[in-house]
Amino acid sequence: MPSPSSAHWLSLVGSIWLQTINGPNADFPVYSSQLKDLKHITQVQLNFLAFASDAGKLFGWFSGVAALYLPLWLVAFVGAAFGLVGYGVQYLFLDSAGLRYWHLFLLTSLAGNGICWINTVCYLLCIRNFGASSRVAVSLATSYLGLSAKVYTSLAESIPGLAAGSNKARAYLLLNAVVPMLVTLVVAPSLRVVDLRSAASTDAAFLVMFAITLATGACAVVGSIGSTSRGLSSREHVISLSVLLATPILIPLALRIRESLNKIRETKRENRIHDLGAEDAAAGGTVVVVVDVAAAASDAESKEEGVATAAEKPPQEEVGGLRLLRKLDFWLYFFSYMFSGTLGLVFLNNLGQIAESRRLGQTSTLVSLSSSFGFFGRLLPSFLDYYSAKSGYSISRTGSMACLMAPMSGAFFLLLNSSDFFLYLSTAVIGTCTGAITSVAVSATSELFGTKNFGVNHNVVVTNIPVGSLCFGYFAAYLYQRGARGSHRCFGALCYQETFVVWGATCAVGTLLCAVLYARSRSFAGRLPAAARTSSTCLARLANLAR
Repeated sequence: MPSPSSAHWLSLVGSIWLQTINGPNADFPVYSSQLKDLKHITQVQLNFLAFASDAGKLFGWFSGVAALYLPLWLVAFVGAAFGLVGYGVQYLFLDSAGLRYWHLFLLTSLAGNGICWINTVCYLLCIRNFGASSRVAVSLATSYLGLSAKVYTSLAESIPGLAAGSNKARAYLLLNAVVPMLVTLVVAPSLRVVDLRSAASTDAAFLVMFAITLATGACAVVGSIGSTSRGLSSREHVISLSVLLATPILIPLALRIRESLNKIRETKRENRIHDLGAEDAAAGGTVVVVVDVAAAASDAESKEEGVATAAEKPPQEEVGGLRLLRKLDFWLYFFSYMFSGTLGLVFLNNLGQIAESRRLGQTSTLVSLSSSFGFFGRLLPSFLDYYSAKSGYSISRTGSMACLMAPMSGAFFLLLNSSDFFLYLSTAVIGTCTGAITSVAVSATSELFGTKNFGVNHNVVVTNIPVGSLCFGYFAAYLYQRGARGSHRCFGALCYQETFVVWGATCAVGTLLCAVLYARSRSFAGRLPAAARTSSTCLARLANLAR
């Protein structure tokens, strides 16, 4: 089976870099308290601003439609431009009385919609460029989205005077506007779909990528802990993190060198065979016949696959359009996602207010911790996909989601304890599970409804995020405001106590819904697509052919 070449890996590196900076809304908890003071808004209004970023996803399906007709690099530029305008205007006029609350809402929604456009590009590149390894590629790329908050907080803290004092909100708005556009300009040439033609294996490249990714996550965690203990300076941490984020580019460079060397060796072999044939013909000797074993194996394999494919049923039905909304599986998936991954995102959006209510001084530390563990959560599915594919099987995505929701529900109930230790522990658990669920959901959409209409289908599924953000966020803000007793701030563990109980129970319901979805879909979930099954048996068939 064809394997990804240097061009495919270059597109994956570009997707990784885009995902790393495609979570500018994740740093909102860091400056939300200052924004509330600057614009004199209530907790409920602040919650609506957090919802505004998610509200942009209601129109995220436009990016899926655009990707059907526009080149992917242009789709990425549109997303970056939305973020540049959305956050850039807020940065320029934040201190102006002319920037009303409804202006903030619309601009934040525009920036949130831009995130969907960049996500669509990354997902489609991984799915189309990596064939049987698409699940691993998607999980690797999306894992870096969990680092966004960490990257933005590290940048803000490492630049002298940028986020000092009352400039914190403006500093983050500036970074949110500029960084995505700069990175998009850098990676635009790599954002293209390339046909799979190379026969060389790239398993070693995946192993190297896993090692780099683990080192990057470890660096992020150490940086989060170091910011608490003051054992590591922000500038040193940013330099080390930047080096690790740049390291993946070495993989396509090494593959390109290997391809060039293989091409030179192949040319020399062909010339040598040609010379031997010419000498034998001139001497009247035996004619040399060259048999391409790989081609013969491919022909035999295609014949056998034709018989096998005709005898077996497709792994899942291709669903799109209004048919998607008429399927029970869609609604089970929609609400189980809302009651788990979306609920975790709402919790992370409220981290700033939760930390303030418990009188924690370093909100950015808590946000960095959730970001770092969210990164490992997003990375976990790629490990499972890679090693399970070796055995010819695949782990059910809906089953994985159900298993991740259970500890997440327990973490919400742990938050009822007022100890700071349980706050950090629960934040790490919820960050990990939320990251894993959002990563698994990308493949779950194609597993349940097929890949043909993936760009539109997944953007329809993620409309649950703004709906859940509005419902759960408003509920939390209402209880917070009631506990504040007329003030703008509430202090003490009671501020979010009822909220955590309701969120924990809701997540338990989501676990039950996802378990039902798994029971309904397990007939085709957990089986590799035909291309992946073919690659896992290719070597065995070559051995039989050799006999």
